[in-house]
Amino acid sequence: MRTQQQPTVLTPLQTARRLAVEFAETAVERDEAGGTPKEQRDAIRQSGLLALSIPTQFGGLGASWSETLGVVREFAKVDSSIAHVFGFQHLMLATVRLFSRPDQWQPWFEQTARKNWFWGNALNPLDTRTVVKTFDGWREFSGKKSFCSGASDSEMLIASAIDESAGGKLLIAAIPSGRTGITLHGDWDNMGQRQTDSGSATFERVRVEENELLLDPGPLSTHFACLRPLIAQLHFSHIFLGIAEGALEEARQYTLKEGRPWFRSKAQHVSEDPYVLRHYGEFWVGLESVRLLVERAAEQLDEAWHKGLALGAEERAQLALSIATAKVAAVRTGLDICSRLFEVTGARATHASLRLDRHWRNLRTQSLHDPVDYKLHELGEWALNQTRPTPSFYS
Repeated sequence: MRTQQQPTVLTPLQTARRLAVEFAETAVERDEAGGTPKEQRDAIRQSGLLALSIPTQFGGLGASWSETLGVVREFAKVDSSIAHVFGFQHLMLATVRLFSRPDQWQPWFEQTARKNWFWGNALNPLDTRTVVKTFDGWREFSGKKSFCSGASDSEMLIASAIDESAGGKLLIAAIPSGRTGITLHGDWDNMGQRQTDSGSATFERVRVEENELLLDPGPLSTHFACLRPLIAQLHFSHIFLGIAEGALEEARQYTLKEGRPWFRSKAQHVSEDPYVLRHYGEFWVGLESVRLLVERAAEQLDEAWHKGLALGAEERAQLALSIATAKVAAVRTGLDICSRLFEVTGARATHASLRLDRHWRNLRTQSLHDPVDYKLHELGEWALNQTRPTPSFYS
């Protein structure tokens, strides 16, 4: 009697790696085309990974932040735009978890897991053009918002507006992306991260119900709620690391398969050239350093997350310093590798069909999300004066 073989159950990282292989096949042409990667987003929907960070009791996969951001990094190796919107999916879920009541975030989690909802971003606290009007039992958002990553082809949006009647207070809400009055303009046409749909949105008298507002405990209201900006920063760090890892692997394959020694080299093969080997050695040291910093910060985030409301100011501050350190290192090392990789691949590697420049363009574009100089200022304040970073939406 033959025993029926059980189907193989893939881990989330194995699932991500399979998807990444598919995404890599069209990454170059999609980088050129821009726009919404609809087919790839649907593949992620079907994979179940949109519920990766949702606890199992609400229908999710119950992954830690280390595991979730590890998937972001895996996607970033081949397609940093997809990595960006996938990471923002879990950042938006963290936003409702940290800023709202259980009777709000729990149903949102359950529906996201059951219906494979994609969450988009229209928060951007520095863009104050969207304002609030207050009515009896509901609010109204009107205005414009920029850098709305992942808003296109999403089911839910995290949106913000300024309540001028409350002294310019920032109100954040979770609302359906298709609600009347929301227009997504599809006007993102930047040099990098070209399929993040990070263009603008217009809100024309958009009705927001009271139970859609994230008021209790509200933005950055507790040390635990102040983990939100740190998750965002560590998400970017994983993207930068993944981009650099993917760029280096592409360069390595090209060097081994297409490279040739310079005519003055004594090496028989490019893989023996001392200058090429020195570059790869420096790339390796840089990436190993970033890997250790990023992975350490992710482990510390997991520890902080599990403490919940018991998280203290000092623990939150130390995590902020670890994440800022990892981000600065990831930006600097990533930009260096993505630029210098041409020194080990040569002039022919600049051919437009390869688009090896996309790695630098993607990292450079995303790294400007908030200035590294101000991260270094915070780190300097700590290193010299032992002054802890002050929580904000960017620190």
